[in-house]
Amino acid sequence: MKLPARRASFPIVLTIAGSDSGGGAGVQADLKTFTALGCHGTTAITCITAQNPKGVSDIQPVRADMVEKQIEAVFAELPPRAVKTGMLFSTEIINVVADFFSREKRPPLVVDPVMVATSGAVLLKPSAIRALKEHLLPLATLVTPNLDEAQLLVGRKLNSLEDLLDAAEELHAKFGCAALVKGGHLKLGDDAIDVLFDGKNFSVLKARRVRGISTHGTGCTYAAAIAAHLAKGEKLPRAVVLAKEFITRAITRSYFAGKHPSLNQQAR
Repeated sequence: MKLPARRASFPIVLTIAGSDSGGGAGVQADLKTFTALGCHGTTAITCITAQNPKGVSDIQPVRADMVEKQIEAVFAELPPRAVKTGMLFSTEIINVVADFFSREKRPPLVVDPVMVATSGAVLLKPSAIRALKEHLLPLATLVTPNLDEAQLLVGRKLNSLEDLLDAAEELHAKFGCAALVKGGHLKLGDDAIDVLFDGKNFSVLKARRVRGISTHGTGCTYAAAIAAHLAKGEKLPRAVVLAKEFITRAITRSYFAGKHPSLNQQAR
């Protein structure tokens, strides 16, 4: 078979996150998103979960040194143009990831601070949250907390659009990175509202709230879409706008996997 004279080249993106056996979130959601947006996805797995749409039945962390080796292997031959982190699980893994990116010339780094489950349960131990705040967030290009995570990071309740704006600005002041505070869980009428502060300007992103649809994996998909657009050369504010459009389509045009609704990253 004769190969074409010039093969296609796709931007490489790395996700450092946990595996979801149900395919709805974690690295599975990230890889689907990268592919849908024309990127080549690579992974460093931090933990393996036994889960389905009804919940998580077990979780097995990957050794921190093995997480580091995965990252090193990717960077050695497949240098990513952007990196996204998700569930980092432990203090040890967070420190390994932070140490790597403090040593290496890093591409844009999108940190989805997976700290609080949809149920409201805190997923990281206090020591891991401290490590995230002290070591990883100062290295980030963007942090993307949901409402509960933003409240945990700023130490107070957020009840209004003004609160979201203040929180985004405060997160930038604390950690030196841009902040996208996702207000989807806040009851602000018929719109799901997110606030981006990039250090200079605010952007308020609105989309019609889609009711009655499972939101499992939306945070992963949203952050992965931002990373993919950054890898393709978009500036941060534009990458966030495009990612907001992407996640809104994925929710609006969700499909059924078995008996359960699932995000449709292939929606056009």
